[in-house]
Amino acid sequence: MTTKIILNRNMKRHSTMRPNTLTGPVRLLRLLAIGTLLVAGTSLAGCANRDGMSTGALPDDYRTRHPIVIAEAEHAIDVPIASSDRHLTKGARDVIRGFAQSYTNSATGTVQILLPSGSANAQAASALRKEIRGVLVGSGIPAVRLVEVRYQADPYGDAAPVRLSYTAITARTAPCGNWPKDLIANTIENKNYENFGCASQANLAAQVANPMDLIGPRAMSPIDAVQRGQVISDYRGLSSGDDGTTIIIGGN
Repeated sequence: MTTKIILNRNMKRHSTMRPNTLTGPVRLLRLLAIGTLLVAGTSLAGCANRDGMSTGALPDDYRTRHPIVIAEAEHAIDVPIASSDRHLTKGARDVIRGFAQSYTNSATGTVQILLPSGSANAQAASALRKEIRGVLVGSGIPAVRLVEVRYQADPYGDAAPVRLSYTAITARTAPCGNWPKDLIANTIENKNYENFGCASQANLAAQVANPMDLIGPRAMSPIDAVQRGQVISDYRGLSSGDDGTTIIIGGN
């Protein structure tokens, strides 16, 4: 009897014990599940901490590679003059006025008038220089800032133009067109090439009317009392209709 009782207790104890080891397939499935969760968590963490300025595929920022800088640059236009011209054409006058307007908005230095010498149209260009000066002065450039300079031109080439130029602080980028590496070989690695974004930066710099806006904000202009009164009058007329009804603006 005693022997039977001991055997029954051992069997009961043995039957209630939980195994501390797993079989091969079960352990493999559990490890795969844990690995999947770890990979998903790592991916989500990478997405949450990703830098908005760059990605893993495109690590370079074109704004850093092609920055817009404030530097001194020459602004020039060429006024074509034929050897038979006796007066400036209307189109030439309009171009010179536009050049003068650009000068008055961005510079205060001298304006050079480069006249050709030795070319077939040299005599006509010399005769029209007074009209060119008159258009510049009439557009707001003081006569003391106009400097005439002659340059040697080819007597048998194309008609040498009269060049107007001045220097001013300008927003600009470095010249585009830099291709130090093979484009096909570089794009295989999914990297942006050296010239990427240069044209966009150059066009953006060319659209900046006042380069000082890139350095700091402008001072506030005085309040226009007349305009302010007109806005208030329009608001009052809108808040009360012509038929006497009241219009609620911004109400719930």
